[in-house]
Amino acid sequence: MASEDLAGALAAVLGGRGLRVQSYDSGPAGETPAQVRLRKNVCYVVLAVFLNEQDEVLLIQEAKKECRGSWYLPAGRMEPRETIVEALQREVKEEAGLQCEPLTLLSVEERGPSWIRFVFLACPTGGILKTPKEADAESLQAGWYPRTSLPTPLRAHDILHLIELAAQYRQQARHPLLLPQELPCSLVCQRLVATFTSVQTVWVLVGTVGMPHLPITSCGFAPIEQRGGIKMAVLRLLQECLTLHHLAVETKGLLGLQHLGKDQTDGICLNVLVTVAFRNPGIQNEPPKVRGENFFWWKVVEEDLQSQLLQRLQESSVVPINR
Repeated sequence: MASEDLAGALAAVLGGRGLRVQSYDSGPAGETPAQVRLRKNVCYVVLAVFLNEQDEVLLIQEAKKECRGSWYLPAGRMEPRETIVEALQREVKEEAGLQCEPLTLLSVEERGPSWIRFVFLACPTGGILKTPKEADAESLQAGWYPRTSLPTPLRAHDILHLIELAAQYRQQARHPLLLPQELPCSLVCQRLVATFTSVQTVWVLVGTVGMPHLPITSCGFAPIEQRGGIKMAVLRLLQECLTLHHLAVETKGLLGLQHLGKDQTDGICLNVLVTVAFRNPGIQNEPPKVRGENFFWWKVVEEDLQSQLLQRLQESSVVPINR
């Protein structure tokens, strides 16, 4: 792949458009990456935050036996053969009675590769709010409540942070609007935009097996990778080509999300922005030396791409990934 092709690939990922996953550069040792199947080896959850002009939040009252009567944001597990957006719209309709459209992904939360939750800021587009007369197994009712005075009891307090995140985003967007791209993937994997910066210069790590490309690391499902979370797969790939003991590695967040959900392709690809830096920078103006022949550092010379990357890095303009 020529430099202009790498530039095009980087532009696509920075623009949230994504790229097809053809293969991967790093996989878990001693583990053949499993075909991802919802309800078998992965669970994806969708959650929606709605805020109206009166600074009210849409909440639903739970019907499940273990949390009946408590309040929560509309949320639920994805079903096989759904796209992420279809799952979100179904859950909101079932629990709140409303049709909706997602505006942007707000955050991704994970408990390892087998449990991932996608949090959206959304807006209603129709339907009628569910009343107690329409209570069913999905929920007892739905209602709008002041953001600063939510009903009690809450099913869990993890939604408080998500509500504040949505309010902050509406006040000042930290990252561009981002929605999932419908691209097939058979694994849970991450495409790395791994960067090294020095005096307004940016290098990006590139894989060389096949055509030069942004490297992809496959997440494992063994207990150690579940405990360590999806960031372990990033460190694994970087350990294969860099000497990490004198480097600081940080996953900044998400640039894009890819999933299809049709034809039994339940995998996802997270396009993540990663920084690599020397722990003791000194006068180091060049990226750390790469071991082996499977990777190299590509100096980004296109001014637009360079400025986009620097802005994303300096402003942390990414969707957060939380554990």
